Amino acid sequence: MIRVGSWLRTFVLFTVALVFIQCTTQNTVEDHIVFRYNEYRNVTSLDPAFARNPQNIWPVNQLFNGLVQLDKNLGVQPEIAHSWEILQGGLEYVFHLREDVFFHSSPLFGPNQTRRVVAQDFVYSFNRLTDPAVASPGSWVMQQVASYEAIDENTLIIRLKNPFPAFLGLLTMRYCAVVPEEGVSHFGNSFRSNPIGTGPFYFKQWEENVKLILRKNNHYFERDQAGEQLPYLEAISIQFIPDIQSEFMLFLQGKLDFINSLDASYKDELLTPQGTLQPKYKDQITILNGPYLNTEYIGIYLDGSNPALQSPLIREALNIGFDRKLMIAYLRNNIGYPAKKGFIPKGLSGTSTQEFDYNPNRARTLINDFVKTNQIEPQLSLATDANYLDLCEYLQRELQKIGIKIVIDVMPTATLRQAKSSGKLELFRASWIADYPDAENYLSLFYSPNFSPQGPNYTHFKMETFDQLYRKALTLTNENERERIYQEMDQIAMNEYPIIPLYYDQVIRFIQKNVEGMEINPINLLVLKTVKKTRP
Repeated sequence: MIRVGSWLRTFVLFTVALVFIQCTTQNTVEDHIVFRYNEYRNVTSLDPAFARNPQNIWPVNQLFNGLVQLDKNLGVQPEIAHSWEILQGGLEYVFHLREDVFFHSSPLFGPNQTRRVVAQDFVYSFNRLTDPAVASPGSWVMQQVASYEAIDENTLIIRLKNPFPAFLGLLTMRYCAVVPEEGVSHFGNSFRSNPIGTGPFYFKQWEENVKLILRKNNHYFERDQAGEQLPYLEAISIQFIPDIQSEFMLFLQGKLDFINSLDASYKDELLTPQGTLQPKYKDQITILNGPYLNTEYIGIYLDGSNPALQSPLIREALNIGFDRKLMIAYLRNNIGYPAKKGFIPKGLSGTSTQEFDYNPNRARTLINDFVKTNQIEPQLSLATDANYLDLCEYLQRELQKIGIKIVIDVMPTATLRQAKSSGKLELFRASWIADYPDAENYLSLFYSPNFSPQGPNYTHFKMETFDQLYRKALTLTNENERERIYQEMDQIAMNEYPIIPLYYDQVIRFIQKNVEGMEINPINLLVLKTVKKTRP
């Protein structure tokens, strides 16, 4: 049930946002050309150098472009670069730039209000990305790069330290978007709230914690297959209502065009137990769903002092002591895939052939062997944020049945993230969403030089055989050989049980019937340049 205060606040915020859209144009913007969504997690920066999470990446993707982009099948496609060559055995990438890409209009560009993007702009943007003073969380993207230079206005060369087949995928990340030196030099740190890009929409206004408005870029360079200029929409309106139930109610009332979540508070209202749309909404709502490169898991900190977690017996029991298929059906209405094959999710090559079969009898035997040897009962602490409390309570109940006591510690998301990185948690609920479509992205979490807090190896898993294979895989250009090594690495890591894979997620979006052209993709990137709205 929604509290009256919460609903009133929601109504006021929505009214203010709508009035603002109407007042930012000389003519009233018609509803069917404004796309509206809510970001309950809030946006912290519109600077691509800080596009580290979906809530920031989504608006940044409407504002900025890079050399290349991903299509809905994760294929690398041209963007500002219309073509490229890979030379010197994979060590040199030569990009040829379009000549019709211009920065959004701004007085900073002088009388013409804009200028064309040239290769030197990418040199500047990459220098900024790796500048320690900027402290971008995406600076790691350039770790494989030895040098880069602009040969002329239309030609950029990037040279790698070693061949790295996943490099083009890395360049599709919005960290690598082009930014103008004029804008960054003028705004400094406030470029985060005064972005100037090249994308299908330009920045209009951001009232933090209330609304963000983007407007159509009438000089955008991309066209659809029929030759019509993109984008079709006139504006994007993003609200920041933190209450998920309020977001859901606004969507049902037609005041939001889509929601991208499956919250426990309304999953049964929208979905049948089989994961299909409830019949009463079939005339109002369309559901889009498919594989998502996101593995939900429980991490185990291996450098901790709890003898239970130092024991392979208990770690194996944790992995086989609960029914993943039942968990997906019970908690997520069958949205997702049970994570029975290691850490690499469905949709990427390299998944281990090993499976975690539900085997409560063997789990009890393992726990009894541990108790006999150590003369203690296993008791563990599991940290989570409130969004995943239901999942952790399910694990708590199921593992208690086989003899493992779990104490759940609920903490704010930011606190959980910091504690996980600093090694202060025994067990922690986490997820890993692919930054780029290559299994190396997942296996990097078990590479010992990546120990947290400097890197993403939060479990502090370490094995020399794994590290050697990881380094070898980075140099291979043969896809079949890389896949074989990825499978071997995934299986090596999972044999030691540093994590408990829970499920491979699904992208799921609920959209209004008058929204056309929205597509889903395995990295759950929001692409609005091809979206249309018809009149209700």
